[in-house]
Amino acid sequence: MRSDRRVRRSCEVGRGGWGRSIEAYVRQPQAGTAVPGADTLTPREVEVWRLVTAGRSNAKIAAELFLGEATVKTHVSRLITKLGARDRIQLVVLGFESGLR
Repeated sequence: MRSDRRVRRSCEVGRGGWGRSIEAYVRQPQAGTAVPGADTLTPREVEVWRLVTAGRSNAKIAAELFLGEATVKTHVSRLITKLGARDRIQLVVLGFESGLR
């Protein structure tokens, strides 16, 4: 019982440590923050980026946009390169930061 209270206290947003980090992370970013390289994207790449940001898998993106899964993988790979992202997760973060939804 005692440890439950400690866990609850440490999980409260606004308390010290990682609670502040979570609060800062989920805080609504300013819409339209410029992402370097975003101006070089094709309209199709922007569509794919929006769906990646929404959490869709390659298979679901392919079905929604009537593309092959390999084509979606190519678009994701080019997005990572053009936007200077490390991986798919960073694409999602960049999408949120840019206000892409």
